[in-house]
Amino acid sequence: MLAVVFAMVAQAQMVDPVHFTSQLNDLGNGDAEIVFSATIDDGWHVYSTDVEGPTAASFNAVKMDGVEKVGRLEPRGKVVKQFDKLFGEDVRFFEHSATFAQKLRFTKPRYSIECYLEYGACNDEMCMPPTQVEFKKEGTAPHLPPQEGVKETSEASPRTSPLVGEEEKVADTLANNTATPASPPSGVRQDGGLWTPVIDELRAAGGAADVANQSLLYLLLMGFVGGLLAVCMPCIWPIIPMTVSFFLKRSKTDKRKGVRDAVTYGISIIVIYLGLGLLVTALFGSDTLNALSTNAVFNVFLFVLLVVFALSFFGWFEIKLPDGWANSVDNKASETTGLVSIFLMALTLVLVSFSCTAPIIGLLLVETATSGNWVAPAVGMFGFAFALALPFTLFAMFPAWLKSAPKSGSWMTTLKVVLGFIELAFALKFLSVADLAYGWHILDREVFLSLWIVIFGLQGAYLCGWLKFQEDEIGGDIRKPMPVLCIMGGLVSLAFALYMVPGLWGAPCKAVSAFAPPMSTQDFNLNTKVVEAQYKDYEAGMAAARTQGKPVLIDFTGFGCVNCRKMEAAVWTDPRVADKLTRDYVLVSLYVDDKTPLSEPFEVTDEQGEKKTLRTVGAKWSYLQSHKFGANAQPFYVLLDPATGKPLSGSRAYNEDVPAYLEFLDKGIRAYKNQ
Repeated sequence: MLAVVFAMVAQAQMVDPVHFTSQLNDLGNGDAEIVFSATIDDGWHVYSTDVEGPTAASFNAVKMDGVEKVGRLEPRGKVVKQFDKLFGEDVRFFEHSATFAQKLRFTKPRYSIECYLEYGACNDEMCMPPTQVEFKKEGTAPHLPPQEGVKETSEASPRTSPLVGEEEKVADTLANNTATPASPPSGVRQDGGLWTPVIDELRAAGGAADVANQSLLYLLLMGFVGGLLAVCMPCIWPIIPMTVSFFLKRSKTDKRKGVRDAVTYGISIIVIYLGLGLLVTALFGSDTLNALSTNAVFNVFLFVLLVVFALSFFGWFEIKLPDGWANSVDNKASETTGLVSIFLMALTLVLVSFSCTAPIIGLLLVETATSGNWVAPAVGMFGFAFALALPFTLFAMFPAWLKSAPKSGSWMTTLKVVLGFIELAFALKFLSVADLAYGWHILDREVFLSLWIVIFGLQGAYLCGWLKFQEDEIGGDIRKPMPVLCIMGGLVSLAFALYMVPGLWGAPCKAVSAFAPPMSTQDFNLNTKVVEAQYKDYEAGMAAARTQGKPVLIDFTGFGCVNCRKMEAAVWTDPRVADKLTRDYVLVSLYVDDKTPLSEPFEVTDEQGEKKTLRTVGAKWSYLQSHKFGANAQPFYVLLDPATGKPLSGSRAYNEDVPAYLEFLDKGIRAYKNQ
């Protein structure tokens, strides 16, 4: 309960994940550079220059007297490149630290600089609005070279000492703490105190906590499930009782030793596969893995690789390591004793079972290596190895369980074929990444869904017994009816295929939205029911709501906000939510990254007593969010009384819980009616 209360109180707190400093460095020969250096909190990233969609880092000159720009803003440091499904392209960003430098050239003995760096920052749950780092400085330029053609006057003596290390910082250029408290921008109407802060009221009302991204837990679970599936393969399942019996019979007089040997055998399996995951990271490194995850050629290779694995599971051919490898390791295991012998036995299992485990391990390593997290391969392989080693240990500890374990049979072939269909479906995901990167448009959303419909339809037909493979004809009556469990699985697969059919005409198909290409790639879309804000101006929306007698939903969003689009696709499209937003509320969306210039820039004073200049419409709405509501991350939703500007309930952020969002809206309606 205490954690819930803390989350509710902290919801409207300001986020400050990026910390910039700046300085002017003399490069000699009349050149200099402004260097903006940032430290970035864990989990956050700052976008680099020249990216579309997110807020790119940019240098903006307000006043440049006696100095001129040379070239463009230069990003420095370790850049991470990653494909973003929402924007359909690669984005580049910095983690932990970032540096941006703008080169200048002095043209007069005296100079005056007023400029700012604008940047965008996001994590997995939220994004900051475009943020500015201001820089102001004036002084005497270093000695200009003769070829510059600038005469030194007696008013300014030559200065050759470097500018590095001077104490002037960005904060020195801002107003002192004697400035007036934060106030609405000049020229903005203040009807009913619409800009009056309501931070305390929001904190008292509480808000919903953000949903954290559990990607590593997902990869661990994915690896564990993959390991359980590998256990059921015909290369492994028949080996389990033989291996366990070997350890127990070898230690007839000491059953505890037999159990210890089996546990050691399981631990050896974990060590081998965990070492494989660590080897992937060591060979490529985190930066290379991030780059490969968005590389089109690499994703085409992964597509082909998974198709090959799928065909091997269908029984068209078998992937095998050279027999000599397994025989050599097995002979070494026979010649040695103790822990080394047990470890070599585990290595023999790994080599012998390669034909069954390779497609599963391949899919797992592909998923983990392209996740963008450098520890993901090790986490995924640990989950896989733990599940694979578990039955050897459990059956050694409880030998009686072996009698009730399923016997080897045709069910293992059925499982292999089903996994082949799943591998084929996943392969299309990687081809889609390459297709979006190159703009081939060979795998748009409706084509992708059509292929998935066919794949899962055929899988359903196979499980129901209507489709047979060559391996099914070997060693059994192909007319024998399928087990009830297979038929039930086939019906589920057919139902899933039918579920995706409306997606060909624009249905959201939320269950596959993480795999399918974005809706923007769909050529034929009959879905015209889209919830859009009636107003994109705060004062205009509040005035309209007063006229209509409705409460207001303020949606602080951004063109480059990924989670904002997720909320609109997953929550706003729900018919119940859409009905309330269009019928009971006046929806106002304020884009904090709107670059439309204001008619005239003006200064405001923030809560720390520092002045900042608002130059764009987005900066105005960003200031409104921080000044009035004490928050600066998007998406951010708040319900207001249009007459007073007071909140009707707590705020809400990124959370795709539709019932909770409905309760959030209902609470605001009840509060408005009670007034």
